[in-house]
Amino acid sequence: MSADQASSALSVVNLTKVYGTDIAVDRLTFDVRRGQTLALLGGNGAGKTTTLSMLLGLLTPTSGSIEVLGEDMIRHRFRVLGRMNFSSPYVDVPHRLTVRQNLLVYARLYSVPHPHRRVAELAEDLDLVAFLDRATGSLSAGQRTRVALAKALVNRPDLLLLDEPTASLDPDTGDWVRSYLETYRAATGATILLASHNMGEVERLADDVVMLRRGRLVDRGTPADLIARYGRTSLEEVFLDIARAKDASTDPAP
Repeated sequence: MSADQASSALSVVNLTKVYGTDIAVDRLTFDVRRGQTLALLGGNGAGKTTTLSMLLGLLTPTSGSIEVLGEDMIRHRFRVLGRMNFSSPYVDVPHRLTVRQNLLVYARLYSVPHPHRRVAELAEDLDLVAFLDRATGSLSAGQRTRVALAKALVNRPDLLLLDEPTASLDPDTGDWVRSYLETYRAATGATILLASHNMGEVERLADDVVMLRRGRLVDRGTPADLIARYGRTSLEEVFLDIARAKDASTDPAP
């Protein structure tokens, strides 16, 4: 294994997914260094969800390779799945189970030592104590988002994939969750792959940004580099330029 491979938590080379005549992901290549937060951005239909599904082993690529934490994800995903986790407010846990029951199920699936203790820690950290024993389906959208994040952290993952981690949260709670993620990464050295439509969130959390359009990587850089390259004042303006098929060589609109 080369030094570059050893320092990468995630390496994707020529990743492609084709459905019939539709190319959902087209020869996507990028890497994420250990301890880094990388944002995967693009408009609806850009290929983010398909890419995340392949990274999680839920979809088999048409071609290309994925290496996660030094392992071939396509051939040996069970060697690394226990060191990964995923959060999305759009993927529900069973509604009839209580929050505590849901988190304990996932803790046991990941063979977490002392699962009751770990659930209690997460409940305290993520302000879930007041509704631990309520049915998950009775919670508000924002409360379920926090439960989804707790589920994603239950095994203390080395690689954390986040899809819209602060969706449905009020600004104060969203800010608190971002601070928690920053603290978690600093304390554990975890690597984070973030998909978000909140450009302020991306500017705050991401070390690096990959921009997708129609399944292809169209640009990459730090938030500050992209803002400067496109002559804009915010990452949201850059996002709009790319979504509208402008490039860095195009004179920015007045």
